Amino acid sequence: MSHYFINDESINSNEQMFQVEILNKNFKFLTDNGVFSKNELDDATRLLIKTIAPIGFSGNILDVGCGYGGLGLPIATFVENSKIHMVDVNLRALELTKRNAKLNNITNVEIYESDCYEGVTTSFDHVISNPPIRAGKKVVHKILEESFNVLKAGGTLTIVIGKQHGAASAQKRMQEVFGNAEMIERKKGFWILQSVK
Repeated sequence: MSHYFINDESINSNEQMFQVEILNKNFKFLTDNGVFSKNELDDATRLLIKTIAPIGFSGNILDVGCGYGGLGLPIATFVENSKIHMVDVNLRALELTKRNAKLNNITNVEIYESDCYEGVTTSFDHVISNPPIRAGKKVVHKILEESFNVLKAGGTLTIVIGKQHGAASAQKRMQEVFGNAEMIERKKGFWILQSVK
């Protein structure tokens, strides 16, 4: 069985497209087999976008586990004066992200392969993620823990995670790593957690 959080080039391709309105702006997304939430933008990602967009992030932002761009590309349009780095281990997802950036005329992005932070060579003002729960707690916590090393002082880690998918455990780990972990939004069983370095 294949999973979206690994790079499996053996999966048959079956591209499709959907449109979605987020905060009164329309987006088009090309998706395919072997990527997360291929039929529609998932509720967790929608909540994270709607929570982050009004905050007014700026500077360098890193989207870890970007998939086909459902989180990072909308954030790139809503957050002015920013550069969004979007990374994933899934090469099919990355190729879709590049095409979706062009499809939506989004240019303030850099899209490249990275297993968590292995390919990341710069520092960031913000790290955002809808972490791959099915990859397991070890991978999710690695995303949380190692974000500290790529964040500038005063930078933030902001994630979305389901209550039933280990939100309390994630918040505890963020508290241990950063010394703080605030739940800034909660809706439909999803928690938006934020830590400040």
